[in-house]
Amino acid sequence: MLEHSTILAHRPEQTAAAGTVLLQRAHASNSVLFLESGRVALGIVGTAGASHTVEHQLSVVEGPSWLEATAAVLNLSSAVDAVALTDVQFRRLPLDEFRAALDKCASDLRSMLLDIARANRQQTEMTVNRLAKDAEARCAEWLLSHAETSKLGDCSVRLQTTKRDLAVQLGIVPETLSRVLRQLRERSLIAGTGKTVNLINPAGLRKLADIP
Repeated sequence: MLEHSTILAHRPEQTAAAGTVLLQRAHASNSVLFLESGRVALGIVGTAGASHTVEHQLSVVEGPSWLEATAAVLNLSSAVDAVALTDVQFRRLPLDEFRAALDKCASDLRSMLLDIARANRQQTEMTVNRLAKDAEARCAEWLLSHAETSKLGDCSVRLQTTKRDLAVQLGIVPETLSRVLRQLRERSLIAGTGKTVNLINPAGLRKLADIP
C-alpha cells in the first residue's frame, strides 16, 4: 500500500485555518494532500475561493488521512470541495510522486485500488450532481408556486422577503440562491434582477422542477 510516512517524510508540514478551501471541484491539482491533523468537510460550497461554508456536506475527513485520494488515483480533478472545519496540518505531495508510488504497488493490488476508486468516484459524482440539481429544482418549484399571471398572460413573482430569508426557506445558502437565479437567467427561464422576477419560460421551469 502507499506508506505515507515514507513518501511524505521529506515534505514540510503546512497549516491552514478553519474555513480555508483546500480543494475545489473540477479544478485540476498537481499535488495530493495528506491531512496530518484536524477535520475537513467534503461536499459543495456556494462560491469559489477561501473561507466558505460547505453548503452540502457529503462527509468529514479527520487526520491522519489522504484527502480525496480517489482523484489522484484516477488522475482526475477533485469531484468535491474540501473545506477545513478546524485548523489543520497537512503535507503536500506532487501528483507525479504519488502516482509513481502507486505504480510500485503489486499489479493485483493496484488493480483493486483502481476498481475501488472508480466505484467511489461514480458514487460521488452522482451525489454531487443530484445535490446541485436539487437547488435549482427547489428554486424553480418555489417560483412557480408563487407566480401571478397578469391580464396579458405574463407570469411573475414579487419577492416579499429578502434573498437571505428565501434561501433559508429553500434550505440553501444565499450565495447558492444568487448562483441559481443567475443560472436560470442565463438559460432564459427567468428575467429581472430586482424585486420582481419574470417567468419567461414556465414550461422550462416545470420541467426543471419535475412538475407535470
